[in-house]
Amino acid sequence: MAKHGLLLVAAAAGALMSTPEAGLAQSTEVPGKPSPNAEFQGDIAVTYLAKSATLKVPGAQIYYEVQGAGPLLLMIPGGPADAGVFDDLSRHLADRYTVMAYDPRGNSRSTFDGPPEDLQLDVQADDAAALIRALGDGPAYVFGNSGGAQIGLNLAARYPELVRVLVAHEPPSMMLLDDPSEAVADSQGLYDAYQHEGADAAMAKFFADNGLEDVPEQAEAPPEIAMPPEAAATMARVSGNFEYWLANGVMPLSLCRPDVDALRAGRPRVVVAIGEQSQGLPIERMGMALARELGAVPAPFPGDHMGFASQADDFAEALHQALGGQ
Repeated sequence: MAKHGLLLVAAAAGALMSTPEAGLAQSTEVPGKPSPNAEFQGDIAVTYLAKSATLKVPGAQIYYEVQGAGPLLLMIPGGPADAGVFDDLSRHLADRYTVMAYDPRGNSRSTFDGPPEDLQLDVQADDAAALIRALGDGPAYVFGNSGGAQIGLNLAARYPELVRVLVAHEPPSMMLLDDPSEAVADSQGLYDAYQHEGADAAMAKFFADNGLEDVPEQAEAPPEIAMPPEAAATMARVSGNFEYWLANGVMPLSLCRPDVDALRAGRPRVVVAIGEQSQGLPIERMGMALARELGAVPAPFPGDHMGFASQADDFAEALHQALGGQ
């Protein structure tokens, strides 16, 4: 859904392919901090540097980052977000998993070969499948947030052999609601605002609709806190994705319906994760609707829609347990 998929943005303000049609482009190390759970060998901490690369897939180049050791964990961001929003979470998991986070097609560093195209869930899931195959090491654990959870659901339904467990965190599955008309109208209103008034006006509408413009006045302004360079770079990239997201992503994601029949019959275990601070919000009702269709009990996770960023340590532990805790 537009409101909750974009909430991510508001808060966030190798190996060769095993298939012949895709290949790995240049790979570079990117500055990475040690995992807070870094292993120790004697008195020496074993740290994990993130390596970045691009994967050629039909019609696009997909940028991704890998760090850590252990079974593969693919992390899919939502809305206009990119791999950078998972920096802290990845560092908390790198001692237990080989963590791969990426920019979905059309966002940030994952570019189309030609003109931008409307978001297609099947194509996005094809990209995720190609990334899993790129490491060629069997089925992967998958985590997706918001619209990324929708991509993960498509991946698990169409490529069950590639997914070990999927944790779908607060998927905006509005089409599973008993009456999705109001939610669809909200997304349409956001899209119409973009079409008629531009991206700035659309984002202003989004903030107003979500009560994010009412900031209490303070007698004394708080001291400015310098934003870490990594976070500043992520915010700049994600902000640059607003145009593509509003023009090409809002409505396709809003109107998609997970293939619950395939998910119920498939091999991957699907965990529907809902933030403990999302109780009573529309995004909770959407997650509950998916859980009901799957016959599953939702798993409570720390925080809200952005819990993986605001409470990365606790969130990482909850995710590890949901994946099997081994």
